[in-house]
Amino acid sequence: METLRIGEVAGRAGVNVQTLRFYERRGLLPEPPRRASGYREYAPESVRRVRFIKRAQEIGFTLAEVEELLRLREDPRIPCREVRATAETKIADIEEKMRRLRAMRAALAALVESCVANREHHCPLLEALDEAPVRSRARGPKSSDRKRRNHDDANA
Repeated sequence: METLRIGEVAGRAGVNVQTLRFYERRGLLPEPPRRASGYREYAPESVRRVRFIKRAQEIGFTLAEVEELLRLREDPRIPCREVRATAETKIADIEEKMRRLRAMRAALAALVESCVANREHHCPLLEALDEAPVRSRARGPKSSDRKRRNHDDANA
């Protein structure tokens, strides 16, 4: 049976050696037997498994989720609907992250809009970041804050 050393697996899978060692520690990649010299002897299937892990990560799965996908992949009795349910859950997670990112972008755009280009000593954006409670950081300044700042600016 053909065996591969760690560098060969890493090269064929498109990852570095440390990634393989990390996957072994996480239990995503079975620890291979070792030669008398101490070198790891990987089965050729290891390359396919590492590529599977990397592709799953590339489309947004966490390592914990990848672990579950590997379990589903290895058990032929698992129906496809379980895999589909896992993917649908991931899609919902991605959509929620996108919603939060859009809210963050809107909040930041509002802060940028509150800045006047030629100000030297007073920056509403920095003030909003300094004053905003942590839980509302993605919401931008309140309209009452903007009104107060506009009033302060008019009187400055």
